[in-house]
Amino acid sequence: MTPPSEVQERYSGAVMNTFGPPALALARGEGAHVWDTDGKEYVDLLAGIAVNALGHAHPALVEAVTAQLSTLGHVSNFFATEPQVTLAERLLGLLGWTDGRVFFSNSGTEANEAALKLTRRTGRTRLIAAEGSFHGRTMGALALTSKAAYREPFQPLPGDVTFVPYDDVAALEAAVDDTVAAVVLEPMQGEAGVIVPSPDYLAAAQRIARSHGALLWLDEVQTGIARTGAWFAHQLLDGIEPDVVTLAKGLGGGIPIGATVARGEAATLLQPGNHGTTFGGNPVATAAALAVLDTIESDDLLGATLARGDQLAGLLAKQAGIVEVAGAGLMRGVELDGPYAVQAVAAGREAGFILNATGPSRLRFVPPLVITESDLDALDAALPAILDTARAQEASS
Repeated sequence: MTPPSEVQERYSGAVMNTFGPPALALARGEGAHVWDTDGKEYVDLLAGIAVNALGHAHPALVEAVTAQLSTLGHVSNFFATEPQVTLAERLLGLLGWTDGRVFFSNSGTEANEAALKLTRRTGRTRLIAAEGSFHGRTMGALALTSKAAYREPFQPLPGDVTFVPYDDVAALEAAVDDTVAAVVLEPMQGEAGVIVPSPDYLAAAQRIARSHGALLWLDEVQTGIARTGAWFAHQLLDGIEPDVVTLAKGLGGGIPIGATVARGEAATLLQPGNHGTTFGGNPVATAAALAVLDTIESDDLLGATLARGDQLAGLLAKQAGIVEVAGAGLMRGVELDGPYAVQAVAAGREAGFILNATGPSRLRFVPPLVITESDLDALDAALPAILDTARAQEASS
C-alpha cells in the first residue's frame, strides 16, 4: 500500500474530519487522467463524483473561466449579466420548456433547498421521497435523503416527508394524496449505486402526482447534463414532463453551480424576498456552464457518451464476479458477488484506476464524458486482477 503523502499527513491537522482520511493527494489532471503528488498517474473513473464532464484542464473550460474572470467575476444578484441570462435560456431550451424559469445556486444541495422552498409556496407541506434517495446534506435536502446514518444525528429535520420504496408504483399510489406538495425522485438513484427503475415508473409517478395536484420534482443533479447519453435522464423516456428539475455536478464541469428549473405555475412560486443567494449565477460559473454545454454539442459528447457507455457496460458485464450491470451512458453501477467493493477501490488505486464504492458490494462508474476507448481498454485489461485481489483481501480479513 502506498504510504500517505506529505499533503495527506498535513490534512488532518487543518481540515475538519467530515470525510475521513483522504485516499490520495492529487496534483494535476488532463482529460480522464489525474496525477498524485508523487507523480503516479490514474485513470479517473469517478470524475469528482460525476462532476468533471469535460475531464480535467479542458481548454474550452479554462478559456471560458479565464476570459470571464478577466472582465467580470462577481456582481451579486442586484444586477444581471449576459452569461447568467444566456445559460438560463439554454437550459430551458434543452428541456423544451417555453414557460420555465431558472434559479441559480452553487451546488446540488442548494438547488434542492430552493426547490423545497418552492414546494412550500404551494400551500402544502408534505413531500414524498424514495428509499435509497440522496438529495444533499443541508437540513432541508437532508430531510429528503433516506439514509438513516446521514439523517439521525441531525433530527428533528424540517418538513413532513414520507419515504416509499423506489420503483414501487403501488407504494406511491398509497402514499400520495391531496396533502402532498411534491413527489421527489431521482430518475436513476446515484448515491445508492446507480439503481434504475422500471421503464414505466416515472410515468406512473407523474400520473399519480398530477391526479392529486402535486408537483413532480426530478433531481437530476447526478443524471443531468449528458451523463446518461441524453441531456436529462428523464428524456430517455417518452412523455415525462416534470414540474421541477434540479441540476448541478456536470453542469459546471468542476466549477460550482446549481440550478433549480421550474415550469408553469411552479416557476412563479418563488417571488422577491422568498429566496436568494450571494454567489449563485455569478458570471464565472455561468460562463463555465455555457462552455460545458457548447463543448458537449460541438464535440458530440452525447454520442460519445452512448458509445463509451456501451463499451463500459460490455467490459463490466463479462467480468467474473460482477453479477449485475445497471445504468445508461457513462453512469453505471455494478453488483459484485461478495462484499469486497471497498477492497476493489483500494486495489484499483494500486493499479492506477480511481474507482468508487457505494456499498459493500456495489461499485459506481461515472467517468468524464471525454474518456477514450483506450482508457476503457486499459480498464478492461486491469479489472480481472483488481477484482481477484479485492476478493482475496476480503476473504482473508
